[in-house]
Amino acid sequence: MIKVLFVCIHNSARSQMAEAYLNKMGEGKFIAESAGLEKGHMNPFVVKVMAEEGYDLSNNTCDSVFDFHKEGRKYDLVVKVCDQMNGERCPIFPGTKQTMNWNLQDPSGLDGSDEAKLNRTREIRDQIKEKVTRLIEEFAE
Repeated sequence: MIKVLFVCIHNSARSQMAEAYLNKMGEGKFIAESAGLEKGHMNPFVVKVMAEEGYDLSNNTCDSVFDFHKEGRKYDLVVKVCDQMNGERCPIFPGTKQTMNWNLQDPSGLDGSDEAKLNRTREIRDQIKEKVTRLIEEFAE
């Protein structure tokens, strides 16, 4: 079983989507968790676009990566889905075999109408799903 941690700024969007996809699509080979550099609140647009694909994130909590680090959690792979600069704030988890940077746009920073935000969040969701699919192909034994 490959244990993966997805990290973003608030654990309210990108990391939550990646965790949901990997736990479902990589079931039996991967266990995913997600956390943020700062605690946030679930992004309502993310909850909505993930529900369109059958994932209920409405009751998810936004966790702190530093709490996970203090608890001594171990991961085979840490994937930073935020920009590189923020990703550098992430603690180093001892024993991690590999760290990846996906550098995805944050749905929380989108401008425009609600419909425009939903459409762009769908695009980010689809990018994450594609990256998770490739991760599974690369690391599945």
